[in-house]
Amino acid sequence: MERDIDTGSAHSARIYDYIIGGKDHYPADREAGDAMCREWPALPVHMRANRDFMNRAVRHLAEEAGIRQFLDVGTGIPTSPNIHEIAQSVSPDARVVYVDNDPLVLALSQDLLNGTPAGRTAYVEADMRDPASILDAAELRATLDLTRPVALTVIAIVHFMMDEDDAVGIVRRLLDPLPSGSFLAMSIGTAEFAPDEVGRVAREYAARGMPMRLRTFAEAEEFFTGLELVEPGIVQVHKWRPDGTGTGTGTGTGTEVIRDEDIAMYGVVARKP
Repeated sequence: MERDIDTGSAHSARIYDYIIGGKDHYPADREAGDAMCREWPALPVHMRANRDFMNRAVRHLAEEAGIRQFLDVGTGIPTSPNIHEIAQSVSPDARVVYVDNDPLVLALSQDLLNGTPAGRTAYVEADMRDPASILDAAELRATLDLTRPVALTVIAIVHFMMDEDDAVGIVRRLLDPLPSGSFLAMSIGTAEFAPDEVGRVAREYAARGMPMRLRTFAEAEEFFTGLELVEPGIVQVHKWRPDGTGTGTGTGTGTEVIRDEDIAMYGVVARKP
């Protein structure tokens, strides 16, 4: 059953879409995004760097690790290139399942289902806080072969999960049924590099009903217990295998040079042994 989209309140996915230059947002989202950027002018740089990290991580998994199946939890509003576009550009038979519980993402999900004829994409409407509803979904079971390696991608979402949600436990339950040779790719919000500025942004989110749980390096490490970190390990997203592409390269050759204090997200890829 289609749910109504609340256009009167700001929403994290739509704020993100607005700040990175998307088109699927409403006045409340733009007001929130503008307020947050006043508190931390580097916020657009940070958000674009997170998106670029996701693109590089997926390309690495498809090209170098040979992964042909992806489970993306907390997909957000479609923004090209989406995961299936990157993976299927490497291997047209790649399969991707997207998961989100936002009615706007559901309404726009056709953009996530336009993959190659040789591959397959599917959309599951489910809440990350209920891993069983994801893993047991008919759409997932019809699309992915869980006897073969899967890349689980959890990008820029766990900072909206409070301690009582047990984000580490949820990620672990999503990873548990995936076989050896699967991967976990995550970006994890942190305030360690610009605590005052990021703290002010977090307060803006909280004032709109979106409290944040930002994590230290040690807390980020907890997600990867028992996994094999892919080099360079747990680093800020702009430092994870930069390739000179994207919105900022950190080298002065792109449209913007990324400073460490402009990034509030760790990026990690790890292999399940």
